Amino acid sequence: MHHEPKSCSIIELRKMLDQKKISASELTKSYLDDIRRQDPKFNAFLTVTSDLALSQAKKADEQIASGQNLSLLTGIPLAIKDVILVKDVKATAGSKFLENFVSLYDSTVSARLRNQGAIFLGKTNCDEFAMGSSNENSAYGNVKNPWNIDCVPGGSSGGSAVAVAAFEAKGALGTDTGGSIRQPAALCGIVGLKPTYGRVSRYGIVAFASSLDQVGPMARRVEDVAAIFEGIAGYDPMDSTSANMPLESVATTLSRLDRKVQGLRIGYPKEYLPSGLSPEVRDNFFSALKTFEKLGAKIEEVSLPHTDYGIACYYIIAPAEACANLARYDGIRYTYRAPEVKNLKEVYTKSRTHGFGPEVKRRIFLGTFVLSSGYYDAYYRKAQQVRTLIRKDFDEAFGKVDVIATPTSPTPAFELGSKASNPLEMYLSDVFTVSISIAGLPALSMPCGFTSLNLPLGLQLIGKPFDEASLLRTAFMYESETKYYERMPSL
Repeated sequence: MHHEPKSCSIIELRKMLDQKKISASELTKSYLDDIRRQDPKFNAFLTVTSDLALSQAKKADEQIASGQNLSLLTGIPLAIKDVILVKDVKATAGSKFLENFVSLYDSTVSARLRNQGAIFLGKTNCDEFAMGSSNENSAYGNVKNPWNIDCVPGGSSGGSAVAVAAFEAKGALGTDTGGSIRQPAALCGIVGLKPTYGRVSRYGIVAFASSLDQVGPMARRVEDVAAIFEGIAGYDPMDSTSANMPLESVATTLSRLDRKVQGLRIGYPKEYLPSGLSPEVRDNFFSALKTFEKLGAKIEEVSLPHTDYGIACYYIIAPAEACANLARYDGIRYTYRAPEVKNLKEVYTKSRTHGFGPEVKRRIFLGTFVLSSGYYDAYYRKAQQVRTLIRKDFDEAFGKVDVIATPTSPTPAFELGSKASNPLEMYLSDVFTVSISIAGLPALSMPCGFTSLNLPLGLQLIGKPFDEASLLRTAFMYESETKYYERMPSL
């Protein structure tokens, strides 16, 4: 099959499918062949659902033939991060604990995609319980970055990012708690959107930190991210934190694209450009701002004074919620159970000792500590107060600007193993993404250039609550000008 369907956008592919230039079945077979051939090198997929994908493709072809109920995503092959439940498919969340767990039901996002005729190629590798910034915490091995297989792909949605970057899926779903969609998107040279908290249902997602987790789309092009976002977003009564807010359609978002967005105000926070930032990342960021200026945007410096507290605040709130959520993995219900246990206490302790990896244990300890009596006020309550201040910083900045731009990651993809022994250094990989999660805002990462070693660099755009449309428009305008998606890793 010629390469065209792999490199075109979802909207172009939709036309090819509707004009019968290619069938969903052919397209799906070609993706499955590529996964079979090259994924052993990248380890992006934990489960490949060939039978499910081919039966969905057959159904999509029938729908296309009859012209009935077609959506933008009918017949489009996608990959799903392994913390997102798909009925009758394994969901390991990258953990030994869930090695043999098969989901009995669809998450809301899976059900929505299924109803729109999307095709599920498989479940992607991720850091265990989505905890990590490099995908080195998966119980099923590292994912390798297609731009350089000695480097990490970023985490925790590393498998989804690599599946997209290596042309093993047209798009993918990831989850983002503190940067886990945006940071791997940046390190793999693709586009990733973390929607506003509450915009996409969390029902049927393996929980990490409930006040932060958000599912979002990853793809090579901004319009593809917009299409998948439209497919999964919207109110869900099954999720008590789901927001009932109007959603602008992709067609509307993409039709309002004036390439020269006159008067769009873009702010850059001085706190995001510390003196220690790598000169390559800094120079690249400022040249992205120049591109926006050339397109007619107004650039101004803004201040987010509580930025320095973001990481500290995040690593109190997230582990506190994680330790509450992970209590359900007790070796008793639907998970791994240690053999040869003498009593109930041993069921818990031995199952958890074997079932959880080191990073997950670290966060359980942290979370248990900050919630324990005597420490709750000093840590957890304080973090919640700081969270409010971080949110106020953004509110004030958005009084002056429409969108805020920052680098996505302080560094390009780093070498496998280079930060694994230093958790604090690893946590700093998310220094530019966590505050946005704490504030619940939408943010997108997109390619904005390459280092001298040909590793991708990412630009992060942050929007007002529920204003994903402005983010997508701003990103689309930059992408149309720079076309970084045309550069591909040499597979």
